[in-house]
Amino acid sequence: MNILLGLAVSQHLNFQQDYNEIHPHIRLEHDGYIAGAYYNSERETSLYAGYRFEHNSLGLELGAVGGYNNLGPVIPYVRFTYDINDNVVLFTSPAGERINNSLTVGIVTGVELLAF
Repeated sequence: MNILLGLAVSQHLNFQQDYNEIHPHIRLEHDGYIAGAYYNSERETSLYAGYRFEHNSLGLELGAVGGYNNLGPVIPYVRFTYDINDNVVLFTSPAGERINNSLTVGIVTGVELLAF
């Protein structure tokens, strides 16, 4: 089992509101299974669990995450990654924003710095 500490910096594309862009993060990994916690874009703590597929430097994470109260108590998530090296990861993920019962779909993209 691996324990990772990370700090991500993100950019939110196609959204109206102002979001947190600094995300401290802790993750447990074991045989592709992942679980962790991070300070999310809405300035709340998110807990998540899922599975990570890897091929060379590419990664795909599928799972469920909480902490985004305007979207629901637990929502699905997808995250695509590209490992620059063992400590630097580029990521992108589809995301949603609900304002006045209207859902806008956008993208969160950024870079994550990891320590083992």
